[in-house]
Amino acid sequence: MAKRIILRPERIQTKEDMNTYMKELFSFEEKNACSNLDALRDSLSEVEEETVFILTPGTIQKICANEYAYKVLLALGYAAEENPAISIRFREATRTME
Repeated sequence: MAKRIILRPERIQTKEDMNTYMKELFSFEEKNACSNLDALRDSLSEVEEETVFILTPGTIQKICANEYAYKVLLALGYAAEENPAISIRFREATRTME
């Protein structure tokens, strides 16, 4: 079963918040695994566990309202393109998770 993550936009609005959040979500061993967007992308490229990031319309709206959060979303998208274990799914806010 895939690891499902409902992305929390308030946790990715700054480099420091994103670093803490991603380290909580993934057990990255390297100290600087998420210290910046390039490091995040590199770290996600090594994830082997099937992981699905879930985005709702409200989440997307909040991410697009914050420049850094938007850059994090782009980094997640690039990671999903490069690593078949990472994916991003969109769902309606009222729909329950499968």
